[in-house]
Amino acid sequence: MTDMSANAASAASAPPATIVVGATSKPGSRRAIEWAVARAASTGARLELLSVVGGAVGAVGEQEVVQRAVDAEEAFLRTEAEALTARGLDVTVRVTHGNPTKELVEASMDAGLLVIGSDHTGGTDKHRGPHGTRIVAGAHCPVVVVPDIDTTGRAGVVVGVDGSEVSHAALAFAAAEASRFGEPLTVVSTWMPVVYTGDIAPYPDMYLTDLQGTTEAFAQSMADEARKSHPHLDVTVHVDEGDPAAVITEVAASARLAVVGTHGRTGLARFLLGSVSTQVLEHLTTVTAAVR
Repeated sequence: MTDMSANAASAASAPPATIVVGATSKPGSRRAIEWAVARAASTGARLELLSVVGGAVGAVGEQEVVQRAVDAEEAFLRTEAEALTARGLDVTVRVTHGNPTKELVEASMDAGLLVIGSDHTGGTDKHRGPHGTRIVAGAHCPVVVVPDIDTTGRAGVVVGVDGSEVSHAALAFAAAEASRFGEPLTVVSTWMPVVYTGDIAPYPDMYLTDLQGTTEAFAQSMADEARKSHPHLDVTVHVDEGDPAAVITEVAASARLAVVGTHGRTGLARFLLGSVSTQVLEHLTTVTAAVR
């Protein structure tokens, strides 16, 4: 049995994990809540709606303001939970105050999946900002970032791979998602020639052809890995020259979900993601999962 098959079998026998969603009454949070609800409904997972009231600095009279904000968020989430419970979902509500990044990272320790919203609405001129990427960097479970983009009618899962251990984890996650929804999986890998400066002759055609061929062979091997665990999965590869993040983002623009791998860190370095993950998360074109 392959590692992917073993992991899939283990996941299938385990009880559904909790999905924690960073939920607030702000409009930008709505798509994240809806995505998490759909996921919980399709997997039978328990759902926790978590709201974190931030911004406190210890000013005089601040405690009363914070408490009003907490009460308002709790009232909103309890209304949401009542409606979801009526639909048969197992939902709990938790409202706290403090540093949102810290609180969400801590919540991820006991979660199977953390879902957060994004105010990103598409386009290359808009960025997610450091808040979301810091949560992804510090989280102890996969994180799904849901941009404020209408993905109705989209299908397919796109995963970026580079041969690292985390890209194998991303592939397993992406293949399971695509298989669960009966959608195609696109494995994306890129190559770039050695960069040089100065007046040097053009790259030899043989060199560029070999880079393309070598990368295609690697991507096909990753696609075969996905097929072994999901024999009926429709898997294709997309290999191109260029910046990995830019290519993944472009291919994912028509997909339902994109998946990237990210390395876990400790201490201060924990908040430094790999450049590809960072760039993809800062220029979202679809719902994106970061898997470690």
